[in-house]
Amino acid sequence: MRLRTNALIGGVLVAAVLLMAAAALWWTPYDPLAVNVAHKLQPPSGGHWWGTDEFGRDVLSRAMAGAATSGLIAFFTVLIAVLLGAAVGVLSGFLRGWVDRLLMAANDALLAFPGILLAMGMIVVLGASRWGVVAALGLAYAPSVARVVRGTVLSLREREFVEASRMIGNPEWLTMLRHVLPNCVAPVAVLATSMFGWVLLAESALSFLGLGVAPPAPTWGNMLSSARPYLQSAMWLGLAPGLCIALTLVGINLLGDALRDRLDPRMVQA
Repeated sequence: MRLRTNALIGGVLVAAVLLMAAAALWWTPYDPLAVNVAHKLQPPSGGHWWGTDEFGRDVLSRAMAGAATSGLIAFFTVLIAVLLGAAVGVLSGFLRGWVDRLLMAANDALLAFPGILLAMGMIVVLGASRWGVVAALGLAYAPSVARVVRGTVLSLREREFVEASRMIGNPEWLTMLRHVLPNCVAPVAVLATSMFGWVLLAESALSFLGLGVAPPAPTWGNMLSSARPYLQSAMWLGLAPGLCIALTLVGINLLGDALRDRLDPRMVQA
């Protein structure tokens, strides 16, 4: 029952955000970048459902465009982190020896830094842009994936089906790709779901600090940053992106819990 409830609520919330992001790629009620100072700081109304900002731009349109931007950044970041981390984890756990020691030494060095601080340092080098954020956060979160995959591979490398693959003469790389890597999909899928939420929050934090996508291009983080001077007089400016972030994180966490319970029956509570 808990599994179905989590999956249903999480699925509805995430689907709503995805629908908003997908719609923003082709249509928004107003141009998210169009300035209209004659209508600045208008409260929510029939013409502007979520009000307007300090430049007269429609907040709903900017939130929709921000969902598309933040969602794409989170997707590509998780993709890079999973691909890079899985490659390191499989090589380290399967080959062992000096390869394992070398890769894990570098991995542990990266894990010693909080992901957001590591990303901030990388952005200083890479530059504050959409793809700079993707590269920085992807590299920052890849070590977590590598650790999970390595632990899974260590438990798999001595299993009977791996020994059978070796016995019939398959090379090590083929055994890794065909028999070991597919068995890492379940834990990586659960981690990737949670990581999507972490990345979304980290991207919003970076944009809030001015290290993410530069205005006037909207993201939820830089919308929150721009709303700070107006929170008392125009609270809807901060409420809209704040609610978008909060509801998206709740949906992703509920889906992650449901996926974890589904893939690992030991986690199901009576």
